[in-house]
Amino acid sequence: MTIAEVSERFGLSQDTLRYYERIGLIPPVNRNRSGNREYTEEDLKWVDFIKCMRQSAGLPVEALIEYVALFQQGDDTLVTRKELLIEQRDRLAVKVEEMTNTFIRLNDKIARYEQTIVLKEKTLHKND
Repeated sequence: MTIAEVSERFGLSQDTLRYYERIGLIPPVNRNRSGNREYTEEDLKWVDFIKCMRQSAGLPVEALIEYVALFQQGDDTLVTRKELLIEQRDRLAVKVEEMTNTFIRLNDKIARYEQTIVLKEKTLHKND
């Protein structure tokens, strides 16, 4: 798959894909004889994983670069990779809790506005 196709599939710019590869967020992508990147299914899995971890979960670039580097070192790093992912999961759990609390606060505030608006409308109609 070409970089243009990967870009369209994942909604990432070609520059972003090149950047991810350059800084080690995704392993190096093989190139054809013309020097153009040819993404394999394995490469696509990496792009999908990194996009999810960055955009959806908000994991730090540094942690993901470390994870990819460890992955490339092989099975001797299994325990370290697992520990890194557990640490990031725990951090994400805290963020999820904070976001849930914020969501609840927003819903409460919206409900109060709705009640106030209904009361004001009733008062206005009483005076008609």
